[in-house]
Amino acid sequence: MAGFIKALLDWRKLENQTLYAIILAIILGVILPELAQYLKVVGDIFLRLLKAIAIPLVITSIFVSIVSLGSLRELKSLGLKAIAYYTATTFLAVLTGLIVVNLFFGNGFSSGEVSHSQTFQAREISLQDFLVGFFPSNIFQSLAEGKIVQIIVFTVLLALGVLAIKETLKGKETVTNLFEGLNEAFLNTAGWIIKLTPLGVFAIVYYTIATHGLGAFSSLWKYALAVVLGLLWHATVNLGLIAYLLAKVKPHEYFAKVREALLIAFSTASSSATLPVSLRVAQEKGGVDKKVAGFILPLGATVNMDGTALYEAVAVMFIASMYGIDMDLTKQVIILVTATLAAIGAAGIPSAGLVTMTLVLTAVGLPLEGIAIILAIDRFLDMLRTSVNVWGDLIGAKLVDNLQRGRL
Repeated sequence: MAGFIKALLDWRKLENQTLYAIILAIILGVILPELAQYLKVVGDIFLRLLKAIAIPLVITSIFVSIVSLGSLRELKSLGLKAIAYYTATTFLAVLTGLIVVNLFFGNGFSSGEVSHSQTFQAREISLQDFLVGFFPSNIFQSLAEGKIVQIIVFTVLLALGVLAIKETLKGKETVTNLFEGLNEAFLNTAGWIIKLTPLGVFAIVYYTIATHGLGAFSSLWKYALAVVLGLLWHATVNLGLIAYLLAKVKPHEYFAKVREALLIAFSTASSSATLPVSLRVAQEKGGVDKKVAGFILPLGATVNMDGTALYEAVAVMFIASMYGIDMDLTKQVIILVTATLAAIGAAGIPSAGLVTMTLVLTAVGLPLEGIAIILAIDRFLDMLRTSVNVWGDLIGAKLVDNLQRGRL
């Protein structure tokens, strides 16, 4: 307990700075609401920065992950198995999150505490238009308009085109190096923007409380409960059944073998920081072949974000509920697809879901300002969802290892 309190009081940690900023913003929003309008611009700039870095980061992350396969032959051997597993489990995670929200909270957490649908209208999108919209007619227009699904489809096609370039040609290495460098640069930039979170969140929460009162936080416990329930179900039931039926391991026994990696994931909230430990325990204790682990786990640290995808789906539903906006079946299908694809491009760093969530909110026409409210409890949920991400990676490594050895 003493250690927890000490960690909570460490002002140097970003999550603590964010928590302090939220508390101060709530206090000032109640006693000095007239000053909030002068700080609104700070929150607006922070949200613009998040939105600006999201698409470049997703493009380079997905491109580098696919091109790292090395060749189309390797893609067929290991890559397709890994990508099929990661896409399926991420899709299943988002579906689980939406089911939890609709089943336990009746497609809503609140009754429009922040605003009302009369003052903010969600963009109407038909399912037919959305399906056709998977494919860009002009990629530059798609980039300008932030159409993330079209951008991801084009990025995948471009990466496959680069994989098909003959090894003897210099163009392949040049393009690969360019995107790898850009990916590192965007990761650094995203890290800097995330460090601005306390300041940005302070301004947004201050303005929200000053304008709408404390009602915005009244249903936050329901949101947290929905995320935790969804993550527990996905980790124990969805991934547990995959481990038992497909990877041919007993989930509790495999968990005991690789628990060191999961504890690191929980404490650091970073899939990338956990990767060295995941590689070691998967090979030494999980019995995964070195080649398979060396390919599947680094790829998973970039593209397999089950927990993040689930959290984003629940968060978007919660934000819509705060603004009194009903999310019908069509919009929930859009959330299902967009959250799945956006999570695949999420970086394996703390709070990466904060960046990609802007894409999901934009896809269904919701205000980005709602992100600030959920950040009050985001660190704890980030630790949980990262653990689920890594657990999914380790099960995927075991499954693909069995497929490669012809055990299934």
